[in-house]
Amino acid sequence: MPDQPYLLYGAYASYYTAKVRCYLRKKGIPFAERLPSDPTFREVVRPTSGNHRIPQILAPDGEVIQDSVAIVDALEKVFPDVPAHPSTPCQRLFVHLMELLGSEGLITLAWKHRWLFEENISFITRDFGRTFQPQGDDQALMKYGQLIADRMTSYGLPAMTPDVQQALDGQYIALLDRLEAHFIDHPYLLGGHPSQADYSIMGALHAHMGRDPAGLRQLQLHGPRTLRWVEHMLTPEIQSPEWFDRAIAYPADDAIPDTAMIILKWLADEFAAPMVCHLHAFASACENGAVRAGEVIDSEHDQPLLSPQAITVNGEHHPAHRAQVYAVWLAQRFQLHWAEINPHDRATAAPLFSAPSLAALLDAPVGLTLERRDQRFYTRAD
Repeated sequence: MPDQPYLLYGAYASYYTAKVRCYLRKKGIPFAERLPSDPTFREVVRPTSGNHRIPQILAPDGEVIQDSVAIVDALEKVFPDVPAHPSTPCQRLFVHLMELLGSEGLITLAWKHRWLFEENISFITRDFGRTFQPQGDDQALMKYGQLIADRMTSYGLPAMTPDVQQALDGQYIALLDRLEAHFIDHPYLLGGHPSQADYSIMGALHAHMGRDPAGLRQLQLHGPRTLRWVEHMLTPEIQSPEWFDRAIAYPADDAIPDTAMIILKWLADEFAAPMVCHLHAFASACENGAVRAGEVIDSEHDQPLLSPQAITVNGEHHPAHRAQVYAVWLAQRFQLHWAEINPHDRATAAPLFSAPSLAALLDAPVGLTLERRDQRFYTRAD
């Protein structure tokens, strides 16, 4: 175990930093947190990674790792205790599905919920500003924060109307209803043990909708147990006061709580459809030679979109779908795991994951296997 702490470069308003922060705490990994305004970030971390995105980890040996999933993968090899990934097939499949649906699915709700409620805007803009000028006055915070706000809202948002807000709140409350039912009986998504499934949803439930005023209000009103879960995920203790007598262990016999599967199925129903299209479009690009084996995918971008592909999914034609390579990479984690499960375990697991929206993900074509190296995506040569 390293003697010197890791340095986590991130921010409290950052979706992906929230995932890594709670992981480091629950694992007991020695770390200190720094803002991107730290000169070391500009002078050492960014030049080493070649990437401006947060979070990034500076290891005691000087290695820099960027991306929340890549950070967990790397640190799991150094700190195997309290493993983020279960070793059993069904539970691991659940966790890999949550890496995609709990993170890349929920970010759609979290992003819109942040920027489509007026009561959030002043708070989040100043919060972003503090990442650049932590001791700045409100005028300075609004100035620097607006730079980030403008970038975050440049991707296209619907109008800020009461109907849109009501729909977003309704979707959030539906999620909270399912989480509340689960947290009656379990401290974590997989029983008494924190996992990457828990870390994956902290981006939405802490960084965005657990801190922004509009989201926090709904969490307090409709999710008191979930709010306690969020609070506890920010502490280093694994056992909370409410669950002091619960064993720190994944459920026996590769079981997944029914209430956890209800959450997963809801996430798939809400967010899986575009992910399935990404997988089909990526496979199409591999088949027609737009993506070739053993090559980098778009050397200029760390999270590229592929050229448009004409695909048909469940009888619906999409004439020009652009696959998000990052989402495909995450999806391949459960696709490849699913393919490697032995026939007996697959037969046991199949009924659990047979809901149409989950089956569409598991049955989607894989295409060439992706690898992430030096903040870029490559396809395997074999």
